[in-house]
Amino acid sequence: MTLEPLLRAPLAVQIHVATVLPAFVIGTYQIFFSRKGAPFHRALGYVYLALMSVTAITTLFVHQLTPNSPLWGLSPLHLLVPLTLFGVVGALRGAWTHNVAMHRGAMISVYIGGILIAGALTLLPGRIMYHVVFGN
Repeated sequence: MTLEPLLRAPLAVQIHVATVLPAFVIGTYQIFFSRKGAPFHRALGYVYLALMSVTAITTLFVHQLTPNSPLWGLSPLHLLVPLTLFGVVGALRGAWTHNVAMHRGAMISVYIGGILIAGALTLLPGRIMYHVVFGN
């Protein structure tokens, strides 16, 4: 494992990683270990959703997959950006209206789509995180 590829990466990638790693830890804790509805769960949930929002927005400035795309460097992976942001809104709406099913569904969707699926795709050969985790 080496941080060299990440240290050489564009600022948008560095910010993206700096927000998604704590979001992964917090999201895992919230879903699997946290006492639902407790004040700490609520406070940490706001932090998690803020981190996921920043993570999603910084994704719009990451263009390593398709730098010459006619769509401003956007790739199909960028479709996760609006889905993540809609999930954040749904999670907040569900929590604020005490709709537990909506809140739970949105939070799990953001975690699975925005962290697990997108995260797994960053480990494909040739991607920056592949080189960070597995070396050259």
